[in-house]
Amino acid sequence: DSVKDSRRRSRATESSWPGRQGNQYTIRGVGGDEDDGTEIGEGGDEWMHGKTLIKPPDQLDLTEAELKEEFTRILTANNPHAPQNIVRYSFKERSYKPISSVDQLAVHFFLEGNLLHRDSDEARRQKAKQGLPDEKATVVTETEDEKLETPAAGGEEAGDVEEGGGEDGEQKLTNQFNFSERASQTLNNPLRERGCQTEPPPRASFSATANQWEIYDVYLEEMQKQEKNKEKAKAVPKKEDDKGKKKLTLSDDLTKVAKVAKIIERMVNQNTFDDIAQDFRYFEDASDEFREQEGTLLPLWKFQYDQAKRLSVTALCWNQSYKDLFAVGLGSYDFTKQGRGMLVFYSLKNSTYPEYNYPTTSGILCLDIHPDRPYLVAVGFYDGCVAVYNLKEERPEPVYKSSSKSGKHTDPVWQVRWQKDDMDNHQNFFSVSSDGRVVSWTLVKSELVFTDIIKLSLVGAVSEGPEACGTSFDFHKQINYLFLVGTEEGKIHKCSKAYSSQFLETYDAHNMAVDAVKWNQFHPKVFISCSSDWTVKIWDHTIRTPVFIFDLNAAVGDVAWSPYSSTVFAAVTADGKVHVFDLGINKYEAICQQPVVAKKKTKLTHIEFNPVYPIIIVGDDRGYVTSLKLSPNLRSKPKEKKGQELPRGPEVEIAKMEKLLSLLREPENSKA
Repeated sequence: DSVKDSRRRSRATESSWPGRQGNQYTIRGVGGDEDDGTEIGEGGDEWMHGKTLIKPPDQLDLTEAELKEEFTRILTANNPHAPQNIVRYSFKERSYKPISSVDQLAVHFFLEGNLLHRDSDEARRQKAKQGLPDEKATVVTETEDEKLETPAAGGEEAGDVEEGGGEDGEQKLTNQFNFSERASQTLNNPLRERGCQTEPPPRASFSATANQWEIYDVYLEEMQKQEKNKEKAKAVPKKEDDKGKKKLTLSDDLTKVAKVAKIIERMVNQNTFDDIAQDFRYFEDASDEFREQEGTLLPLWKFQYDQAKRLSVTALCWNQSYKDLFAVGLGSYDFTKQGRGMLVFYSLKNSTYPEYNYPTTSGILCLDIHPDRPYLVAVGFYDGCVAVYNLKEERPEPVYKSSSKSGKHTDPVWQVRWQKDDMDNHQNFFSVSSDGRVVSWTLVKSELVFTDIIKLSLVGAVSEGPEACGTSFDFHKQINYLFLVGTEEGKIHKCSKAYSSQFLETYDAHNMAVDAVKWNQFHPKVFISCSSDWTVKIWDHTIRTPVFIFDLNAAVGDVAWSPYSSTVFAAVTADGKVHVFDLGINKYEAICQQPVVAKKKTKLTHIEFNPVYPIIIVGDDRGYVTSLKLSPNLRSKPKEKKGQELPRGPEVEIAKMEKLLSLLREPENSKA
């Protein structure tokens, strides 16, 4: 019906065109089937020239049966121009492999459209936003206007339109022109794709183990390179400095990772010596429960520096701010073989390599770390010099050092001790030497200023008689001006900073040189001394005779009070043994006597208690430092009764020592 409607409308339009009367043409189907012809008026020849069918001369004449014969062709999705020999490199099999799957998709044309279906929700929203009227209303108005404009249309057409309108409910618009569509497709040029893939770069596996020696060697090489670069930079004229060229400094490569490398080194060492770390933290000797008055020492880490071989440990000192860090002075007590020395700092976190090391031209005999400024270290040397090292400055030389012009000692310096800052807030320390001088050294700007405090003599008056050799000294913990000096003749002098011409008291302490003298950290009247005459003596400074005398059957190298009890002290002897005493438990003999060296001829030289942890460190004449953990009996505290809290603090420790002293004073008073 729609075909008939179109033909009727075309006739109506043709009849209305002027000059279309006369000749009529009929176009018939090619296959022989006759259809209703399309009538065209005059002037149609010109319009039909483009559609004239021309028969090629070489066209075959086919019969009716051949024309109606069907030929079946199968369309496939394969791209005829797709390459079939693509080869890729397989990293798995390490060879070139052909690819079986090839992309067959060929895109001829692609265009992104922006059309919307008029009945969609998006189209309605846009119409409502732009304020466009409904499309149905516009269609109706257009059809009404069309009816008014074409009243001469045939009755058939009008009837058809009405029928169509009755069916669809609206009148459809027709095309007013003859429209012809032609399409042609050009040949597709064959595609050619070339690809090139290089061979992968050669690979090799490398593995190595880095030990401390290799790290140290690399570090030295880097330091030498940096020193050479510094020398080159100095040799270059100053014009280059004006141009803004930067000199190479030490903070180039290694120092950027120094902190990280140190942390990793500590982690590796803690994993390597994990059993020792566990013992340090958690182990408690269970056998102490069955021994009431005896204890043991558990060996922990052993510290030794390869470059300090054949040197003796001549000084030990814990850092009061960093509880795991301690300093070791290395030198020699054999005065016929004096040479170099070394200042070394170790941490409990890394026992295999020191944190800091400073080589010295003369052997070190004593050292002391500043209690408030943990980076300042005072050192006394065999040649009579005193020096101050600053750990913050990365240089091997001390920041302060005495000289012959600045009043240095003429004999070995046996002891140094930091004091509180003076009135001008200058740091100062004291030193004692074999030349008989006790000297105060003050750090002023870039030099050491000395002041002679007292000069020791063999006679009671300081200014008279031959000089005495000072070997040790210690300052009172509460009374700032009071201090003790031990001499090579075996005497101990009680002195005052205010009186430089006279001793306050002199004690006939030992038969040989006094190796160490130390005030008790709790009781203000008690001090201890030791000597190579095999004895350790405890004194009340108000009494000229010793309160306790202990014979250890060997030369005593050093003695130290414990920081947690007023009645506990420890001593080391030349036979390689550590003796720990607790006067509150046993007033006559040691509660622990234990050898801690591997070789029999090794002599122990120094001992120090850690200020916080229950461990001690001992040094020997072979350069080794051994850390030992005290068993529970060696640091026992009074048992608490149920419902009662025992008093704690320094007052309790003072009372313990005072009780012991009162027991010794009572027999004397009864005799009197």
